[in-house]
Amino acid sequence: MFEQFQLSNQVGAELADLVARFGVPHVHQVALVLPDGEYPASPAEQAINVKGLFAPFGKSDRYGEVCMVVQRPDGSLISARKAYYPTNCFRLLTGGINYDEPVYEALLRETAEETGLDVQVERFLAAVSYRPTNSPSPTFYTFGFLLRELGGTLGAVDESEQVAAFGFPQVADLPTLATQLESLSGSEDHEIAGNWQDWGRFRAVTHRVIWEYFQA
Repeated sequence: MFEQFQLSNQVGAELADLVARFGVPHVHQVALVLPDGEYPASPAEQAINVKGLFAPFGKSDRYGEVCMVVQRPDGSLISARKAYYPTNCFRLLTGGINYDEPVYEALLRETAEETGLDVQVERFLAAVSYRPTNSPSPTFYTFGFLLRELGGTLGAVDESEQVAAFGFPQVADLPTLATQLESLSGSEDHEIAGNWQDWGRFRAVTHRVIWEYFQA
């Protein structure tokens, strides 16, 4: 089911195993439409117009990321704002998947680093590919999972993550978070190596795909 993602055989095999363990995710394809892109968006892709690329695109230590949808005992989710984000900009937690690192191991590692919580993986929610239109194939991926909080004290263990605050949205709030991300101003920032408006449109996608999963 991930043939269109053009992943390595190793990653494809692991994703198939994760589907068997945690269920079928919503699969979504995105084309980031660049002004000088040579490869137009296809009918299967959601087209998002951007002025240029930004982090995490171009990072040499990762080919994708996990999105950790941690659900607390009261049913709320965990979102976060980093110190350099625009005011009141919160989003679901994500963390990079290193090359040759299994997706599942990255999920557990990043959850521990960013929350310090004990968790149980429950469902495979979303698989999203991103293809800048200067490339014929996807160059980045997001794999979202639902995790149940079991214990521990919430707090970022890795200080380099620069987590300034946590938020606790409900599932029903995910479209609102997406709209807020899509509404960021177009200012440039070296922290994201690009434009906040473009970054926000990119970050909004996973929130909407995960919300759609919960509506199915």
